Amino acid sequence: MALKREIDLDLTMRVRLGHQSDVKLRARAKPMVVEDDVIHVHAFGTVLNLSIPETYSKNKEERPDKQCKTTVKAGVNLPRPYQAKRTPREKVMTLAKTLKYAVSAAAFAAVATFCGAASAGTLVINSDTSDPAPKAAWEDIVSKFNKDNPGIEAKLNVYDHESYKKSIRNWLTSASPDVVFWYVGTRMEQFTKPGLLEDVSDIWDKRMSDGLGAVAKGLVTDGGKQYGVPYTYYNWGVYYRKDIFDKAGVTAAPKTWTEFVDACKKIKASGVEPIVIGSKDLWPTAGWFDYIDMRLNGLPFHMDLMHGKVSYEDPKVKGVMDKWGELMTNGCFVKNHASTSWQESQASLFQGKSSMMLIGNFISPNFPKDVEANMEFMRFPEITPGMKSYEDAPMDSIHIPKNAKNKEDAKKFLKYVMTAEVQEKINKALGQVPINTHAELKNERFLKSGAELLGKADGLAQFFDRDTDEALATLAMKGFQEFMINPDREAAILTKIEAERKRVYGEIKK
Repeated sequence: MALKREIDLDLTMRVRLGHQSDVKLRARAKPMVVEDDVIHVHAFGTVLNLSIPETYSKNKEERPDKQCKTTVKAGVNLPRPYQAKRTPREKVMTLAKTLKYAVSAAAFAAVATFCGAASAGTLVINSDTSDPAPKAAWEDIVSKFNKDNPGIEAKLNVYDHESYKKSIRNWLTSASPDVVFWYVGTRMEQFTKPGLLEDVSDIWDKRMSDGLGAVAKGLVTDGGKQYGVPYTYYNWGVYYRKDIFDKAGVTAAPKTWTEFVDACKKIKASGVEPIVIGSKDLWPTAGWFDYIDMRLNGLPFHMDLMHGKVSYEDPKVKGVMDKWGELMTNGCFVKNHASTSWQESQASLFQGKSSMMLIGNFISPNFPKDVEANMEFMRFPEITPGMKSYEDAPMDSIHIPKNAKNKEDAKKFLKYVMTAEVQEKINKALGQVPINTHAELKNERFLKSGAELLGKADGLAQFFDRDTDEALATLAMKGFQEFMINPDREAAILTKIEAERKRVYGEIKK
């Protein structure tokens, strides 16, 4: 039942206008209506429908006459049609008139407080699982958690991926939810270093540590303490056409770098492009850098490089580029790869115009039925003899913000997500590999191959653009694309990347 009440409401709208400073516009709202999990606010000449389930306390309905002060903050992206040259205030007022069309729950973060904090037992969970299958799976998990814990009311707020990435730091530094979805490793450490995440080491008992494994535990550890719970990951590797290999006389999947280059030569001679890549997206190039570096120099060196402790002009990095350059010299990659995305590049593999692709297992659901029987998976070949088995395996996790109001129930939810039952359910929906080794894997052969590969790994990287600084990663991946087009530019490219590394991380301590 809707409840209408007079509330003293200050509403601030912040709009970023190109390179100008943020513009703020304040307004005193007219009476607002609270209905279920939505507040309807009349302000700026329109009605804002703000979904704020985390702050609405139903027991406040019993005290509608109590004086309340509520603050709502909304960060709004300016729509493209309103980027003509006008004064900042004119832009704001134009946007205000169109808010009911331009603003959606995913376009802004809203925070409200009704007569104090949310009621005890309310658990606010912010998630970026906006794709249909994982969204439905997480909604079921949260619903079951509520049934199993009658004193807790967990509420799941789902945001699209890009909005989430832009909003999470604001959540962690101001009005924090109780649980956030994020990533392990370096991405996690960007929040643990400034003290924005809660230490949850106490939920990592021996049984859970054994179930999730030492590698996964290490990836949520910083300074000997655990700051989250990983729940899913997926493998990378080489997906190839066995029928094309057979016709080219490649009788077995290459296990060493020499065998790999020889296989490329045979496939090229048969009239098929050996390796397809869509470097327009940039990140596919980073997979090649990651794997050659880990196979040549090992994971410890690779992670030192990712963390800015090694120069990109180090001889070992030059060795990575030289090995990669061998493939360009032998014509192993498709032409014009810089003009195609990874999705577009798949067609070459499916149509038999190319024979293999280094990519994550997210490609496997895309295999056409008439091609799937000929598709196989292999581990990236060995380069340095005897080097340990290191793999790229991006891993997702959940965490508790340091400023969370309901840490006790948040820890209960994290422990719940650690269980085999929950990890099995969510990963079957995702088509990925559960971290909990007791969870049953979805019955799919590429998933099984990937899980076997990761289970035998001596260490995991998270992927280039997760393991290092974001700005550095972007510049470096542009350099990798340029290198694939013109290998002769190797020295200049590494110099440029090194300059960015120095800007981000500073001089290397000796």
